[in-house]
Amino acid sequence: MAHAAPASREIVLRRRTPDVFSPRAHAMAKVAVPVAVGLVYGYWAAALRRDAGPITGWNLLFGFLTTFVFAVVFAAVWNVAQRLRRELHALLWFVFTGCAMGFLYSQTGGSVLKSAGLGLAVGAGVLVMLFYRYYSREDATGHRIG
Repeated sequence: MAHAAPASREIVLRRRTPDVFSPRAHAMAKVAVPVAVGLVYGYWAAALRRDAGPITGWNLLFGFLTTFVFAVVFAAVWNVAQRLRRELHALLWFVFTGCAMGFLYSQTGGSVLKSAGLGLAVGAGVLVMLFYRYYSREDATGHRIG
């Protein structure tokens, strides 16, 4: 008589993406990425405000203050958003990008309504994109699927 062989015990390993960088590199990136993105944003805001005029001390001060504020807020959003559920995670990035783009547009001399409208439009695009990304890759508690 033929009997079925007992099922062997399989060890289920959780798939993870390989981590090619050291913990030190990750710690440096937590500082370097907000600073680098903040420098680009601060330069962009100062250039928009200058409007092809001469570079002045006030323009430099504005650029560096914008860089500092943007980098600090970006770092805070980047660290806090990871701990939130997918809906709040996407909503936080919506608010951040909407405010950032609205502020940049306001430096061109546009009206407050146009600045708010552009900020809402860009933020809504980010909200839809990130909500879809998190909804399709996370469960309801915020853990990655697969």
